Amino acid sequence: MSRKAPVGEAPTEIDITEILARIPHRIPFLLVDRCEDYVASQSIVGIKCVTVNEPFFAGHFPGYPVMPGVLIVEAMAQTSAVLMSKSLAVDPAGKAIFFMSLDNCRFRAPVRPGSVLRMPVEVTQSRRDIYKFKGRAMIGDKVAAEAEWAAMVVDTQ
Repeated sequence: MSRKAPVGEAPTEIDITEILARIPHRIPFLLVDRCEDYVASQSIVGIKCVTVNEPFFAGHFPGYPVMPGVLIVEAMAQTSAVLMSKSLAVDPAGKAIFFMSLDNCRFRAPVRPGSVLRMPVEVTQSRRDIYKFKGRAMIGDKVAAEAEWAAMVVDTQ
């Protein structure tokens, strides 16, 4: 069920169609299914429904599938790229958003098939086309991972 924005306010949910229009990632590397609670230039929550059909589970690990930590961080970074793209009105045809740095990364709990990752991400600093973020990957009320990172908008043409 979709929540409707109050009259006069911008919608806070971003569906898969808009995500595909805003970032270049595609299956099997697209790691955000939808976003919600979007606040321009401030914050967003990414959602990733982790299924047993994810291609990385075949080798990580047979008999006890666990989402690789680097892909959890990538999912948070993709969430922040959606926030940047929408906030800056980036034209995906001529620009790309690149990861610049990663700090204070911690993994707290395994992410397994059937998990729904909620990834609250907030902007901690911005200057021109460079944003710094902090975020978490949550399963229910449990923190699976947390990190701080930076990203920038780059001309691709």
